[in-house]
Amino acid sequence: MAQSDGRLSMDIDPLERGPQDACGVFGVWAPGEEVSKLTYFGLYALQHRGQESAGIALSDGERILVYKDMGLVSQVFNEATLDSLRGDLAIGHCRYSTTGSPVWENAQPTFYTARDGGLALAHNGNLINTPELAAMLPSDRLGATTDTEVLTNLLAESGRTIEEAALDLLPQVKGAFSLVFMDETTLYAARDPQGIRPFVLGRLEGGGWAVASETAALDIVGATVVREIEPGEMITADERGIRSIRFAAAAPKGCLFEYVYLARPDTTIAGRNVNSTRVEVGRRLAKEHPADADLVIPVPESGTPAAVGYAEGSGIPFAQGLVKNSYVGRTFIQPSQTLRELGIRLKLNPLREVIEGKRLVVVDDSIVRGNTQRALVRMLREAGAAEVHVRISSPPVLWPCYYGVDFATKAELIAGNLSNEEIRESINADSLAYIALDELIAATHVPKNRLCRACFDGVYPIEVDEDSRGKYLLEKSCGTREPLTSGASTK
Repeated sequence: MAQSDGRLSMDIDPLERGPQDACGVFGVWAPGEEVSKLTYFGLYALQHRGQESAGIALSDGERILVYKDMGLVSQVFNEATLDSLRGDLAIGHCRYSTTGSPVWENAQPTFYTARDGGLALAHNGNLINTPELAAMLPSDRLGATTDTEVLTNLLAESGRTIEEAALDLLPQVKGAFSLVFMDETTLYAARDPQGIRPFVLGRLEGGGWAVASETAALDIVGATVVREIEPGEMITADERGIRSIRFAAAAPKGCLFEYVYLARPDTTIAGRNVNSTRVEVGRRLAKEHPADADLVIPVPESGTPAAVGYAEGSGIPFAQGLVKNSYVGRTFIQPSQTLRELGIRLKLNPLREVIEGKRLVVVDDSIVRGNTQRALVRMLREAGAAEVHVRISSPPVLWPCYYGVDFATKAELIAGNLSNEEIRESINADSLAYIALDELIAATHVPKNRLCRACFDGVYPIEVDEDSRGKYLLEKSCGTREPLTSGASTK
């Protein structure tokens, strides 16, 4: 039932968990519009950022309704459900869990009753001072299992207006956060002072406003991109118009891995189209690490733009040498060791007529454990490839991320444990090379000091205490959770 998210390469081997995406958030204030459907389409455009659960919170001006469930956006919502969700403003979320287990209770948006009404909130990113924030919760709100739930509780329990509570709380929050939240009448959006995860503001044709994790989501709902939400900025939209409030000084450190893997190729970040960046990376990779070969082929689809660039930069013809099954997504059936290759071939199969007897340059976006590349090289050789030269459009991933991307642990990262030559031998390639970090940065057109490069160079823009690390640091082994309060309903 699961559909492909279009970026298959890190999930070819069902037993290899690649870098799991940051979540996707969307918000819209548009009285008179079908805001539930706008939010649905916005989330659909952001499905690549999280496939575990999806949800929408919507207000008709008097109460907030929350509808969420486990699964893809298309599995959680149908037309009848969306027709029943009517209102003037909404927020939505598609989740990959970076704090808290992938269970219904942790699906977003979260909802709690504030003193003067309801509050719903959705979060893309990951906080690094969650234990400190959780200690601020009142005794009757203890037991939150995600950083998002902690934020929701703190905003709802302040005893002040949502805006006043946010302006007091947000300067105390550390880590990556692109937040959309709402009460019955107002849409709010806030971005951490480093601006680690992307976040943009758009204008709808009918005069409404929308915010989203990526510009592609605004494009798909017919909104005009106005600008990025600035680091350290909070936006409010209601019947009085739209306002910008600065809660912290900007210290930009946008995530470099968004350009490599996370963002859609049709998204624009910091004024630069992601696809253009990836093609430029491929050109630079060809210049830095040439190969004597007959064809350049991508690992579909995440390796395709860089492969196009490599072909342009090298003069070697580009070809599609691997066929992807578009109807196979993330598998939940764990195959035995003897069936692993069958599972891989279900997703990718080599075109023997294209590659037989050829010397190949195979372009992929990253290597995490190496299992995927090892299996691909084996398949290509079995299909008759004369040589296989692997080129990677990112530097070696050496360090874990604490800001909203769930990488493997440092101990599991192959580049952190083996030399380049040892990795080449492990995957049985004729040669292996990665783009240099400075070359990748140059392709983004963003200054190095305005990018978070921690997964590549270990330089973390915000120091992370040992006690604040770990996906399950808030989880409890037992106990019950409060149901959603009156005024909100769920599926």
